[in-house]
Amino acid sequence: MQSYVGVGVTPGRVVGPVRIMPPALSAPPAGEKLDSSTSAEAAAAKLKEAGASVKATLLERAGRATGDSKAVLDATALMATDPMLIKAAIKLINTGLSAERAIWDAGDTVAAMLISLGGYMAERSHDVLDVRSRIVAALRGVPAPEIPDSPVPFILVAHDLAPADTATLDPAKVIALVTAGGGPQSHTAIIARSLGLPAVVAARGVTELTDGEFVFVDGAAGSISTHPGQNDVAAAQKWTEQATLLSVFDGSGQLADGTALALLANVGGAKDAQAAAAANAQGVGLLRTEFCFLGHDTEPGHDEQVAAYKGVFDAFPGAKVVVRTLDAGADKPLPFLTDSTEPNPALGVRGYRTDSTTPGVLARQLAAIADAAKQSAAVVWVMAPMISTPAEAADFAAMCATAGLQTPGVMVEVPSAALTARHLLDRVEFASLGTNDLTQYAMAADRQLGPLAALNDPWQPAVLALVQATVNGAIAQAKHSAALATEDSAPKPVGVCGEAAADPALAVVLAGLGVSSLSMTARAIPAVSAVLRTVTLAQARQLAEQAVAAASAAEARELVRAALPALAELGL
Repeated sequence: MQSYVGVGVTPGRVVGPVRIMPPALSAPPAGEKLDSSTSAEAAAAKLKEAGASVKATLLERAGRATGDSKAVLDATALMATDPMLIKAAIKLINTGLSAERAIWDAGDTVAAMLISLGGYMAERSHDVLDVRSRIVAALRGVPAPEIPDSPVPFILVAHDLAPADTATLDPAKVIALVTAGGGPQSHTAIIARSLGLPAVVAARGVTELTDGEFVFVDGAAGSISTHPGQNDVAAAQKWTEQATLLSVFDGSGQLADGTALALLANVGGAKDAQAAAAANAQGVGLLRTEFCFLGHDTEPGHDEQVAAYKGVFDAFPGAKVVVRTLDAGADKPLPFLTDSTEPNPALGVRGYRTDSTTPGVLARQLAAIADAAKQSAAVVWVMAPMISTPAEAADFAAMCATAGLQTPGVMVEVPSAALTARHLLDRVEFASLGTNDLTQYAMAADRQLGPLAALNDPWQPAVLALVQATVNGAIAQAKHSAALATEDSAPKPVGVCGEAAADPALAVVLAGLGVSSLSMTARAIPAVSAVLRTVTLAQARQLAEQAVAAASAAEARELVRAALPALAELGL
């Protein structure tokens, strides 16, 4: 037996045959020239046509997808006709290169530039190379490399997956996902969670497995082993039984002593919201409004935005829906809003900051959200991403008031926001911790990079300390307000809407740290609820204290998991 260890991103125990992702499309011959019968103008036109064809195919797939999958496909589709990529290729065609070789070399150049920028943009280099291969395949008139098919369900193994491939995974065929690259917050990991697909990333050496070989995958432990034995098969069977039991949530998030803790859903559009409502989510803790903007070359109009938001609000009449305003920039560039030449986009003009360089887009979005809210029975809250200072929080609150939105809030994604939460909450009504970005900024570790997966872990005690600082800030703000007799002494809500909330063990720690709600992919809610109901608030606080005091993420995780026997019982 041979074992591999990576980072588990979705729990689940599965035994099945391996199918290896086919190799990437072969490169056109170096220096390949235009055919003598083809002019540079004709080749350029054919290249543009191929790019448009790839874009149309990806957008068609996006139309059948929802949430994270749709957003990824929309963004990748835009890259197929990206002016920088196409213009660079046409310039090479004009030197005599064939269209296939020109787009190949142009893709190399653009990808290298993105890698040199680092951060989110480095991860976008994978998208460029994926699109390049798809365009070459279109030029050759052959199918683009795709996820392999199989008459039986299989475990997909790859070095990494392009976002467009991950977004089209069929859980009926792919029963688990294992990659040698990637990180716990990569597109691959996020979409695997949204599909409820057992997944392990950053597992070095797994591409050496043999196609058709049977393996055992433990998504919670992050392990893969060959030649599964009877115990492995029994564990997989038990997981199948438990997964059925963990598929239902009664709509009431609480701890063992009855302490309420709202369990909300992260959604990306109306279809996601309807599915979350059907799963009894108590509301929406994160509506990613990028779904309305991605796939557009220009800003969507007022009526289009109103209709999109109202579709989400209508799924939760009388319940809370927290809307995050447009989080453009970094890994979500928009041609009408973001600057692709920024030297460090992850630390650049993104989220709320785009209003300083492109004023008007945020105000128009808030107006559309307000109109949609007026036409719906949902309780709409609005929060801005990438808020760093109290002055920014005050400005956003003023913009919400102008639009007629009564409950403004902020995302806590950068350490400065966590450390000054007391002052931020003087200006707004709530805060929501985005643990994905908070972790990468606290640890200075790009969340997309596999080699940094150990650093980029929300179990890091430093990250948990920032969560604690945010909650303490809310308590301090309440005491200050009570002393001034301006309002009652109840702390303003502090929730978590990052991927950390979907980890049942970490959810216990977050509850112990004092957060008021947890928001996650709807598929994760039943398992999180099941574990939360096994601990009292006092027990959760004790475990949270131990986790914050731990010397490492691994130590924190081990301490907490060892104290939660329900995890092993439920296969989590």
